[in-house]
Amino acid sequence: MKFVNREEELDFLDKKWNQKGAQLIILYGKRRVGKTELSLKFCMDKPHIYYLSEMITPQKQVLKFSESIAAYYQDEFIPESGFRDWEQAFKYISARNEKLLVIIDEFPYLAETDPSIPTAFQKIWDLHLKSSSVFLILLGSSISMMEKTVLHHKAPLYGRRTGQLLVKPFSFKSVKTMFPEKSLEETVSIYSSVGGTPLYLNQFAGKNYINSVKNSIFTKGEPLYAEVDFLLREELKEPRNYFVILEAISLGKHKLSEIINESGLEKGTVSRYLSILDSLHITEKKIPVTEKIPEKSRKGLYVFSDNFFAFWFRFVFRNRSLLEQGRINDVLGMLKENLPVLNGTAYEKIARETIKSFNSYNPSFPEFAEVGGWWDRNEEIDVVGINRKTNAIIFGEAKWSKKPMGTDIYRKLREKAEHVEWGKERRSEYFCLFSKSGFTKQMMELAKPDNVFLFEGDILIGDK
Repeated sequence: MKFVNREEELDFLDKKWNQKGAQLIILYGKRRVGKTELSLKFCMDKPHIYYLSEMITPQKQVLKFSESIAAYYQDEFIPESGFRDWEQAFKYISARNEKLLVIIDEFPYLAETDPSIPTAFQKIWDLHLKSSSVFLILLGSSISMMEKTVLHHKAPLYGRRTGQLLVKPFSFKSVKTMFPEKSLEETVSIYSSVGGTPLYLNQFAGKNYINSVKNSIFTKGEPLYAEVDFLLREELKEPRNYFVILEAISLGKHKLSEIINESGLEKGTVSRYLSILDSLHITEKKIPVTEKIPEKSRKGLYVFSDNFFAFWFRFVFRNRSLLEQGRINDVLGMLKENLPVLNGTAYEKIARETIKSFNSYNPSFPEFAEVGGWWDRNEEIDVVGINRKTNAIIFGEAKWSKKPMGTDIYRKLREKAEHVEWGKERRSEYFCLFSKSGFTKQMMELAKPDNVFLFEGDILIGDK
């Protein structure tokens, strides 16, 4: 598939490139999210050396990097054995006094094979690159290793970086641009199953949704069948306990106490592992967006932030015995039966994404920097966005139904909004409704005088 929708990231990198002096950019994100493709797109029209680190000996790493330097400069005098070390290699580059982009992909592999690498690169920056015109990008997929080696305040390179960029999965809006020929329902099904990870989305290009799931995810031996296994074992030292916790969440255990009871693990163990899973962007602790002190809230719920992990644990991990026997159609039957619920959950997420970003391409729409959900013991609202500066709040519901949405949903939403105490005395209130199948005539007529924003799919009615 073509390279799509990384304008914001490319704009950030281009602005840094156009600044004078040296740059040290940390570019990181989950595996398969498209970091390498982004860096290769960025370097296309620039003088550059791209080096992909591997799990090989430190000496071999330096030798292969030396070969990349020799190829770029066409320097036959670089000895066959390569540079002595990384410092000598970068000293050679900086001595050229040229503006050059150098990309070290999978930087964590260097640090894993040679623990002295972070300190060595600190020395390289301080002695050779800081006063040069070199634009150095250190790129990594292991978020835990990137944080340990370059982002943590005790890491040798901390304070040297001139910029950092977390590459995130695509939003639903971006996913839609990848599949312009597909219906809303099929695109939401794809998004609900694999989220916004480019490599996973590629499996659905030009193919039917069900067939793609069958052939790419449910078939033994295919990469996505064992993908979560691979990712967890790559990132974590004790994957067994993480599997137990993630399975509990997939079974609908979202409170900390529920996960502890389901997993059989100690409270401290579960809390520590959940914190790590959150840092890896696999899970997240959801808090009502209106909470004053989120970190002290007792209303936290643990959910999957990664759609593919949620899908994999629900349909692959839970049905591994059936899939190992080749009984794929049995699992596909379960998927088809549960797809409306799966899509409904994803549609709520899409609604929150839409409200959070809508002002950026429609300035007349109110801006809400914080968007999430709201709940108490008896009530729940799918979408709540707040703006602390303007004291504005928006309430919304998202329904994935074959029937057009009527006024009953809207009236119930207004009733629930009365229970939300945030900014109640002087707040500006807005309402929005998201419907897969549009709205009744009565709701359309009521929306105008009440100034309710109606979204069909994720398109604001009136913007089509």
